[in-house]
Amino acid sequence: MDRLWFFFFGTLNYDSLPFYSTIATIAAGIVVAGALVTFGLITWYGKWTALWKNWLTSVDHKKIGIMYVVVAFVMMARAVVEASMMRLQQALSFDAPGYLPPEHFAQLFSTHGTIMIFFMAMPFLTGLINYAMPLQIGARDVAFPVLNSISLCLTGGGAALMMVSLVLGKFSTGGWSGYPPYTEMAFSPGVGPDYWIWAVTLSSIGTTFTGINFAVTIYKKRAPGMHLFRMPLFCWTSLCTAILMIFAMPPLTLATLFLALDRQLGFHFFTNDAGGNMMNYANLFWLFGHPEVYILILPAFGVYSEVIANFSSKVLYGYRTLVVATMAIAVLSFTVWLHHFFTMGQSSAVNAAFGIATMTIGIPTGVKVYDWLLTMFRGRVRFSVPMLYALAFLILFVVGGLSGVLLANPAVDYQVHNSLFLVAHFHNMLIPGLLYGMLAGTHYWFPKAFGFRLDELWGRIAFVCWVVGFLLAFMPLYALGLLGMPRRLVEYFDPDYLPYTIVAAVGAGFILAAFASLVVQLVVSIRHRDALRVFVGDPWNGRTLEWSISAPPPEYNFAVIPDVKARDAFHDMKRRGVAYRRPKHYSNIEMPMNSMLGPVVAIAATACVFGIVWHIGWMIVLGFLTVWGAVIARSFVRRTKRIIPASEVRRTEERWLAAVSKAPLIARDYETSPANRGLAEAAGA
Repeated sequence: MDRLWFFFFGTLNYDSLPFYSTIATIAAGIVVAGALVTFGLITWYGKWTALWKNWLTSVDHKKIGIMYVVVAFVMMARAVVEASMMRLQQALSFDAPGYLPPEHFAQLFSTHGTIMIFFMAMPFLTGLINYAMPLQIGARDVAFPVLNSISLCLTGGGAALMMVSLVLGKFSTGGWSGYPPYTEMAFSPGVGPDYWIWAVTLSSIGTTFTGINFAVTIYKKRAPGMHLFRMPLFCWTSLCTAILMIFAMPPLTLATLFLALDRQLGFHFFTNDAGGNMMNYANLFWLFGHPEVYILILPAFGVYSEVIANFSSKVLYGYRTLVVATMAIAVLSFTVWLHHFFTMGQSSAVNAAFGIATMTIGIPTGVKVYDWLLTMFRGRVRFSVPMLYALAFLILFVVGGLSGVLLANPAVDYQVHNSLFLVAHFHNMLIPGLLYGMLAGTHYWFPKAFGFRLDELWGRIAFVCWVVGFLLAFMPLYALGLLGMPRRLVEYFDPDYLPYTIVAAVGAGFILAAFASLVVQLVVSIRHRDALRVFVGDPWNGRTLEWSISAPPPEYNFAVIPDVKARDAFHDMKRRGVAYRRPKHYSNIEMPMNSMLGPVVAIAATACVFGIVWHIGWMIVLGFLTVWGAVIARSFVRRTKRIIPASEVRRTEERWLAAVSKAPLIARDYETSPANRGLAEAAGA
């Protein structure tokens, strides 16, 4: 009987269920209930066919981008709750155990970091690039549409594995970086590190594919006349991000696979004995880890460049210096990884070299800040929600950057290493830097994606909660770090820490309110979508090509591929009076057909690695064979394109152009009013 059970279920048993903690049981119940409700609603409304045909098997870059952002928001909900739980625990744990057991607290800081980096930040920025970049360069899709679907589904598979870890087994307690030897089998014999390894591996493989796809798209799919120095800044940051993905993700994939070999097959890459050396892991991980910081930040820099220029009604100041600064950051990001472990024993000369490189990377970032400020100078700045996030970023990111320059000094780093000062710095870069950028981009491009604007009032409420929550939750951590409080501390006995931890917990409450405000904003916007409709497609007096077509765009994006004459191509068209011109003739348009390869590969790969986690042999073999069987079967498919007839293109475009002719021209002062139907008055430099 035991052999039969092991054959079908591996090491899964009653002890794998989350009954070791009341909080874990409740969390698992919420996940299961959420999944059941979602499946139930889709079934009740009969939407499975539509979901499969129109979304899950779609290779349309716009739908894939939207699905990436949906994954990011779902995972952010969990990670924000976990962060709030940790802050509350520390507020309650002065000379007391608090309400979280130590092992559960350790799981929380591991899952929080892993989710925020790999399954919130990465899908969020990938989704925005997926949606906006092909439109900005005048393309109909990315270079490899099916590979795009596979990348999304692999990321989704990794996210699903993270959610399953709440229900079956315990997650790793080794932090988001998974350092051995602690995560080796000798010290962590449970399934937690295996969940972490394979979730991150699926994500990293998908991200590598994404980088290749984005780079080839930008190199090969630009519209006629769109040479590199006519691209919007967001496309430049997307290109540099793609290159970083291509070269930074493989070291992470190798590190996790080597760690898996250590754990599953008795290898000794990173063990304490038999020739293992954990410093090889540290170098591999951070060879990914610091370029990863700029993978996260550069797309947000691109969003801020678009938002600041657009809502200042000015051409972007210092365009070429911004491009050069972006490329400099991308190159220098590969020269600073060792500052993550100044304290790990290398010589002072090596530490000094990496410290100098770390300080140097602040120079091109400073160039960007001055260019953005000068873009706003003497502009007609409109304080819409995206611009509010950009302004908050400029102030708060500079503070985080200054703390980073301090940490670049090895002598300072020795004093605050592994303290909450480091946690404050890291979040000071990623929340104003990345998250505010992604939220600004969502608010900015949401009307393009769905055809109606997001509610401005609730957007402002969310903005205030994000900024107040950040300041209260993380500024006290600088003080706590200088006072000597270590990171990841479940209980403490120094009364000097207590006031700061209470303030940080209050800040976490504001961050929860900020996320709830985003949900309310979405619900309110959907309910009032008719009043917020902007079908014409240009609600913000846009400057780039995505604003030259309807909202939402047709599947083919452009009826006729635009001929670009200048930087800020759509602004130039409006200035020359050639925007919204009816094409002389319409042609058939060839588009890629839907493919089920992405979902099949991801489901099979996720099943395979789940089998590895729980030692279910038949599931490993079946998943592995299904992945490669599906890839081989796809290679025999010859009908991969479909034709959209010219008559259908004509009907779609004529309907839109008729709406353009009827829409009122809206001055910038009224762009948030119900009168805005998507035809903004052309104005500005």
